[in-house]
Amino acid sequence: MKTITLLFITLFFLSGCASYNYPAQVTLGEPMIQIEGESLAGEPWVMPNDFAGQPTLLLFGYVHKSQFDIDRWLIGLNMRQADVVIYEIPAIKNIIGRMFSTRFDDAMREGIPKDLWREVITVYSDGDKTQKYTGNLSPKNARVLLLDSQGNVVHFYDEGFSVPALNGVLDAIATLTPPTE
Repeated sequence: MKTITLLFITLFFLSGCASYNYPAQVTLGEPMIQIEGESLAGEPWVMPNDFAGQPTLLLFGYVHKSQFDIDRWLIGLNMRQADVVIYEIPAIKNIIGRMFSTRFDDAMREGIPKDLWREVITVYSDGDKTQKYTGNLSPKNARVLLLDSQGNVVHFYDEGFSVPALNGVLDAIATLTPPTE
């Protein structure tokens, strides 16, 4: 009986860690799918509804190592003074991640200043849905998704940070924001 129980537990954990390869389903000009999450500050979010009225840039990450790519995007966007609201969206798709969501969120809080917790929205129950939408091929790459003020996707990129890719995002942002005088 012990062997069967151990086998069942092992299979359960392995199935939760299984790798699925989803190509991106994002369509430019179409509304982003609805995704629910919660900020590290404890606020519930329904995306894209809660971003209505302002252009918003979302940086999705699916594995711990995607944080490196997200950080490069954040540094580049900051250095170039991108005129857009930016959110990081860690999205975990498996049941194991959901079981340890409190622990994962607490670990993220330890490495992120408290005044930035509102800008990190974790997605657990819609994690698989999110990854199917933006794709999860090359999971270390951030998914960069720009929304207009109505929640429509105007730019999407998932091939890893580069200066030309940053310039492409900045050009797309510029089309959404009127020049300041």
